[in-house]
Amino acid sequence: RVKLVEFGGGSVQAGGSLRLSCVLSGNTYSSFGGYCMEWFRQVPGKEREGVAAIDRQGVTIYSNDVRGRFTISKDNALNALHLQMNSLRPEDTAMYYCAATPDITGIASLPRERFFESWGQGTQVNVSS
Repeated sequence: RVKLVEFGGGSVQAGGSLRLSCVLSGNTYSSFGGYCMEWFRQVPGKEREGVAAIDRQGVTIYSNDVRGRFTISKDNALNALHLQMNSLRPEDTAMYYCAATPDITGIASLPRERFFESWGQGTQVNVSS
């Protein structure tokens, strides 16, 4: 497993923007570019849901709820994953987690959380109306 640290969460009004980042360290099995990474989010009492994923080829997949508003990207030079969130809505309020695995070579849909062995501690996003 590798260590993942998220930051960039906070409070914003509806319509605003936030940029989440997740830095990966301790990767001895694969270079950062070899990881498939995903952002998940969770609200109390609900299951964690996938939001956006990016594979080692740079293919990106988004959930229906965020497509067109969120953008996932990787910075291989900095070992960083980003999530640019625009046009935020109150229903985007959640704890956001990044996850990584070197074992997924390509994606055609959002991978389920059980496929990821490395997780960050989460960063809270609050969107007020």
